[in-house]
Amino acid sequence: MNEEVLLVLTNLPDRATAQRVATALVEARAAACVTMLAECVSVYRWQGKIETASEVPLLIKTTRAAYPLLETTLRAHHPYELPEIVAVPVSAGLPAYLQWVAQQTQAS
Repeated sequence: MNEEVLLVLTNLPDRATAQRVATALVEARAAACVTMLAECVSVYRWQGKIETASEVPLLIKTTRAAYPLLETTLRAHHPYELPEIVAVPVSAGLPAYLQWVAQQTQAS
């Protein structure tokens, strides 16, 4: 595999928004797959106050080459003023799956 695969993490405020964002990312070929996890609670500091929010985490599989498109698409569809977008390089994985991620994020 010559394409570096990334796992990108973000949170959305509800399941419907998470579904819309996930679909937009896959349709744009910015992501090969987006996994919506169960709702969770996030605690964070925002504008000087401690906040608590219910959120739906997304695990987004993409490549380094597709990351700029992913970030642009995610920011365009994300409702938060400052969305969490964290990319983690995948150091190992099933070669056939990693190849599939690379193939799915190439422009057709």
